[in-house]
Amino acid sequence: MIWFRSVLYSLGLVVLTPIFAVIALLIFPLSAVNRNKIIAWWSRLMFAWLKITCGLSFKVEGAENIPHGPAMIMCKHQSAWETMALQLIFPPQVWVLKRELLKIPFFGWGLAATSPIAIDRGQRAQAQRQLMEQGRDRLNKGLWIVIFPEGTRIKPGERGQYKQGGARLAKDLEVPIVPVAMNSGEFWPKNSFCKWPGEVTVRIGKPILPEGKNSLALISEVEAWIEGEMEQITGRGPCYQKSE
Repeated sequence: MIWFRSVLYSLGLVVLTPIFAVIALLIFPLSAVNRNKIIAWWSRLMFAWLKITCGLSFKVEGAENIPHGPAMIMCKHQSAWETMALQLIFPPQVWVLKRELLKIPFFGWGLAATSPIAIDRGQRAQAQRQLMEQGRDRLNKGLWIVIFPEGTRIKPGERGQYKQGGARLAKDLEVPIVPVAMNSGEFWPKNSFCKWPGEVTVRIGKPILPEGKNSLALISEVEAWIEGEMEQITGRGPCYQKSE
């Protein structure tokens, strides 16, 4: 039954994604914020379909901590789930991602319409410069910035290395960091076709200000909050397997 329901979800994905890819091409003349608001409807529709087909929903704790002004989101990354969910929870945003993703047919077109910060990870010095220039440009346009500080998806119950690049960017751009913890990988595991029913928990922390802190101290504070919250919400989903 899980597999069949996941097939139904994927059929919806196959039907809806090309439609929004065409929409993405048509709305390029609009402002970056308005393009993001329109493309976010893809996530809204896919989440509604996800609940209908797979019985997977979510709850948000700490929504009152979302600031009114531009900010940087630093989020635990366990699944493809949060790449859609963050668009529903936070104001219009951009992601820091590999430039190669923009070349994916249909999906990449829609992604390009959101004005992501697309960097070449093979050129580290150039990537850092791109990060700074594009990050400042996106904030000036009223967009938030999303960074997964561990750099990749991490299995539930595990912890990756928190990198300082996002913290340096937050300091240079003088924006607060909003830490986010979630247990999405316990319902939609990494590289898994199947999605299990249940309720993902999303916890949002109070903004962490960069003033008076170096990048190491800043990312350490972000890591301490996220991992502390992960200890409380880990183990609630059907796909969690405790490490021996």
